[in-house]
Amino acid sequence: MIRVIDFFASLLGLLFLWPILLLVVIVGLFDTGSPVFIQTRVGRHQKPFKLIKFRTMSVDTASVASHLASSSSITKLGAFLRKTKLDELPQLINVLKGDMSLVGPRPNLFNQEELIKERETLGVYDVLPGITGLAQINNIDMSTPALLAKTDREMIDSLTLKGYFRYILMTATGSGAGDAVKK
Repeated sequence: MIRVIDFFASLLGLLFLWPILLLVVIVGLFDTGSPVFIQTRVGRHQKPFKLIKFRTMSVDTASVASHLASSSSITKLGAFLRKTKLDELPQLINVLKGDMSLVGPRPNLFNQEELIKERETLGVYDVLPGITGLAQINNIDMSTPALLAKTDREMIDSLTLKGYFRYILMTATGSGAGDAVKK
């Protein structure tokens, strides 16, 4: 049931939001010259997939978790995209393809070994990663691997259709600050 909702919601989102996507791409060309950011992430059953986002950091920023990147790497457009969560919109393509769900644990990088270990132990990789979830609305990011994995597992164990829509609504209305970066 959730997969069907994911598919149609992401399809409708892309159809209705394409003008915003196009505008961000055009403005992003002037900001960094490369507005779309594609990065290999850990997916369901620890299979790699290509996550698609709008670029919020300069092109030469190292491929590390956001909390390990310097805030000076964030561009002016990137700061706006992060604040409004518009940087996440291209992930609707990942949801449409079946690599992600709208709600699930945020997909991590393969070099985040401590988080991978914590998530493996709790079976977090048994589900599709998501754009938002319990950890995101509670401002729990990847800088606290044990807490994040525990929160992900709690969400997986208690997720209902009502909760699924609640996480989406809370994210869309501003709950959660997104991934932290070093000051």
